[in-house]
Amino acid sequence: MKAMLFIASGALAVMVWAASIVGAAHFTAHLNASPVAGNVRHTSVCRSNDKLMRLGHQTGAQPFPARFRVEKDRGLLLQVWINETGPYVFVLDTGAGMNVISQRVVTGSRLPTKVVPATYVGGLSSAQIASNREAIINEISIGERGNTLPTNQTALIVSNLPPDIDGILDPTQAYPPYGYSIDMPNERIEALDVTGLGSPNKAGAEGAVVAWVHQSGDTRPFVRLGDGRLALVDTGSSFGLAVNQRNAVIVRNNRGDANTGAGRDIAGGLIRSRRVSPSTISIGELVLRRIPTDILFGVHEDAPLILGRDALYPFKISFDPRRRLIEFVTSSQNSE
Repeated sequence: MKAMLFIASGALAVMVWAASIVGAAHFTAHLNASPVAGNVRHTSVCRSNDKLMRLGHQTGAQPFPARFRVEKDRGLLLQVWINETGPYVFVLDTGAGMNVISQRVVTGSRLPTKVVPATYVGGLSSAQIASNREAIINEISIGERGNTLPTNQTALIVSNLPPDIDGILDPTQAYPPYGYSIDMPNERIEALDVTGLGSPNKAGAEGAVVAWVHQSGDTRPFVRLGDGRLALVDTGSSFGLAVNQRNAVIVRNNRGDANTGAGRDIAGGLIRSRRVSPSTISIGELVLRRIPTDILFGVHEDAPLILGRDALYPFKISFDPRRRLIEFVTSSQNSE
């Protein structure tokens, strides 16, 4: 029997910058694989699987849980120390697909950098920016000084982050060889020994364990909904269930200026949204009713369906990248 969860539908806030409207990144990135004009190799998010292989073989003490704070207009904000300097403010974003850092942090922390094949980074719109520089981070701590993540992290250097945001941390990139959990109600991220996670359906009537769907070249966490659609689990977005305008026939449309919002993604592209009637969806054995639902305008044709913070806030979500499983457990099981 499927568990049912009702999520209240709130008013759509006016959204500013990428972290609130489309996730801090939602990167669709591709590389210049060769200096020869026109020779471009496309990937959807990660520049290379080699990076994941390097991270997967790291060793070290398991990081302690760390607190983040939720700000509706900016996302999940985490204190970060880079090579013992800081603290800096990073956005915790499962929808990013890569770690990102500002030039001011590179300069302040005196990080070594290297030239990499040009990476064209975009958000949900068709706009793109380019960077061919990557920072090498020997030590990164989160939550408090000394609570270090696995070493030898890298981050793409970009020039257009807001002045109050120093970087973007994608936990899928930052936590290997560990899995991780994000407890939305208790505002905590925790490293997981993935061998200790349960098998599918262990959560029973109050949660679900579902497949982490990998798309080609894309390591971000997608899940398959009960109607067959794929949805990106995206802590960087303030949306509920966000649907491309082209696919908006699946929801009833409530018109009215009070339910509209606009902002720009990381590449500067303008995204508009309208909150409409709530939806009912299922994730494995879990049925979610009255999910806040947004129609997006100005996004590119391949923009994914998004499960943002307004849909995820009741859950502790555990991610097991080795077995490709994601567990959703309702907040009643996780209150402290």
